[in-house]
Amino acid sequence: MLVILGYIVVCASVFGGFALAGGHLAALFQPLELLMIGGAAFGAFFVGNNGKAIKATFKAIPSLFKGSKYTKSLYMELMTLLFEILSKVRKEGLMSIEGDIESPEESPIFSKYPAILADHHIVEFMTDYLRLMVSGNMDAFQIENLMDNEIATHHNEGEIPAHCIAKIGDGLPAFGIVAAVMGVVHTMESVGLPPSELGMLIAHALVGTFLGILLAYGFVGPLASLLEQKLHESSKMFECVKVTLLASLNGYAPALAVEFGRKVLFSTERPSFSELEDHIKQSKTK
Repeated sequence: MLVILGYIVVCASVFGGFALAGGHLAALFQPLELLMIGGAAFGAFFVGNNGKAIKATFKAIPSLFKGSKYTKSLYMELMTLLFEILSKVRKEGLMSIEGDIESPEESPIFSKYPAILADHHIVEFMTDYLRLMVSGNMDAFQIENLMDNEIATHHNEGEIPAHCIAKIGDGLPAFGIVAAVMGVVHTMESVGLPPSELGMLIAHALVGTFLGILLAYGFVGPLASLLEQKLHESSKMFECVKVTLLASLNGYAPALAVEFGRKVLFSTERPSFSELEDHIKQSKTK
């Protein structure tokens, strides 16, 4: 929603200012210029990326127009789930959660937290490392190193769409210049026309440069920045699980292990100690 609002502000500011200055908006409507700029950028996008990157970019675009799902309530659900699992381990032993981690969708613990269960990436991350803990063949340092590598892989994969969109944004001003040059060429080959008509052709050519810059910095470039922000938000979920499980593996009680995880969250979504404690107590009564 904020993306749409931002686009409206950009258009209102640029085109509104142009109109208030006495400009004619109809002169800016140049579909052929948009065809040259947009088509060239789209073609270059396919040339410069492999199938995996193209697929990831198209998959990421719809998420740009949705609000962030990483809220305080989601993090409290995650940490309450971790608390329940670790409490079960502390009371009944590591083997007691084997059924929960092998089939989380059928687990009475996981099923209490549908928002977490719906995120198969975080569920897979959690269950994989709980499974390693159950095996008992790896120490905390080995698991931490493996977690860091997996989180880095997740981050690198998430950066692909952001980089692709950023590259498109970087190229749009140049394609705008290409469109403008094509317009100048058309103007030069029409030098026999009356001055008024030549002026219109030059104006049309200059619109190409204007559109390339506007699309780059007002529309496409900000999307790459937004994708990077969303990637950092998603990484916090993995870091929270990582820190909590490692704390438990190092012998801390479930309440303290969850506190470790709480402290790595962004301050804007991080619940207070009392909020998380109250949420855990409420979950026990369900």
